[in-house]
Amino acid sequence: MADVTITVRDNGNLKVEGPVTVLDGQGRAFPVPEGQAVFLCRCGHSNTKPFCDGSHRGAGFQSQVRATEADPG
Repeated sequence: MADVTITVRDNGNLKVEGPVTVLDGQGRAFPVPEGQAVFLCRCGHSNTKPFCDGSHRGAGFQSQVRATEADPG
C-alpha cells in the first residue's frame, strides 16, 4: 500500500500527497488528478471547496500548527 502524506502548510492549505480519494457528504468522489498533490482548504473561504483556490491569502488566514511530542502515557 502506498503512503499518503498530509502537510499542514503555514497560513495556508493542507497538501495531500499520495493516492487519495476525496468524498463529499454523500460518499461521491471528487475528481482527483492521479499522481498529483491535492490541496484542501482550511480557511473556509475557497470557492472550490473542499479544494483550495488561494482565497486564504486575501482573507488574511493565519495558522501555524506545530506537532507536539506524544504523551508517553
